[in-house]
Amino acid sequence: MNSLSLTLGLNFLLVIGMVSVMVAVIALLSPKPQKEKIVDVDVRRFKSASSFARLKPEEKLLDRLAVFCLHNFHLEKSLETMHMQLGSPDNPQPVDILYSKILSALIIPAAIMLLFQAVWPVLLVPLCFMVPDVILKSKIQKRQQEILGNFSTTVDLAALIIESGLDYLTAFERIIKIAKVKTVLEEELDKTINEIKLGYSRREALERFSARTGVAEVRSLVSLIIQSDELGTSLVDLLRNFSTDLRSSRLSRAEKLAAQASTKMLFPMFMFIFPTIFILILAPMISGLISGGMGF
Repeated sequence: MNSLSLTLGLNFLLVIGMVSVMVAVIALLSPKPQKEKIVDVDVRRFKSASSFARLKPEEKLLDRLAVFCLHNFHLEKSLETMHMQLGSPDNPQPVDILYSKILSALIIPAAIMLLFQAVWPVLLVPLCFMVPDVILKSKIQKRQQEILGNFSTTVDLAALIIESGLDYLTAFERIIKIAKVKTVLEEELDKTINEIKLGYSRREALERFSARTGVAEVRSLVSLIIQSDELGTSLVDLLRNFSTDLRSSRLSRAEKLAAQASTKMLFPMFMFIFPTIFILILAPMISGLISGGMGF
């Protein structure tokens, strides 16, 4: 009975220590709070609607931990940005991402501690806190690659339609209508057009479009369109030059990846291909030595 009580007490102290280490390390790694800019579209969006409003720290322990992390580690903006770049899905919401980070930081080290009966998994708490971020960021990167897949073609089509005498919003609408299957880029353009119809200014809707994608090329396109609106310059020429730059940068990126391919192949060759070849060559000789002869 005494040994059971001692074991429970030690496990309780380990859990407290694990949480303390997580709080200390994340506090050191968390960014310092910055003053909000008036022109910051993200901040205006976050303040207008936030899933963190459903947190009830006075009723749930998990919500209390979530509020503590939000206030001390300044995670609200980064979680909202991550959710927005995922395409603003209904699930997961930013608060759900925070839940997954907390549970990952608590459950994974605790399971390893019980499995190995050791204290060292406490050191894994900050790393486990970042595990959901790694998974979600890989999804964001995949989504951004899909956006860039036909981005240059969309820019060319927009320039062609604008050259016929229509404005860029009408050009985007035509591109969306003729698409048999909407890509991620066309869905985001459709959201932008709907926001303008709902009353947002063109500049703000375009900035929101840029923030949702998180792609540098899209930010450059939005800057060109805003510049054309404000200065009255020809958007067709800007889009033509921009499309040419996109294709040249895409070609140079492909050449860079092709140059890196030979270096990246060295590791799998040394680890998997060469040992197999050596086994096939040396196996008959070794077999002959074992059986009493040289094998030739």
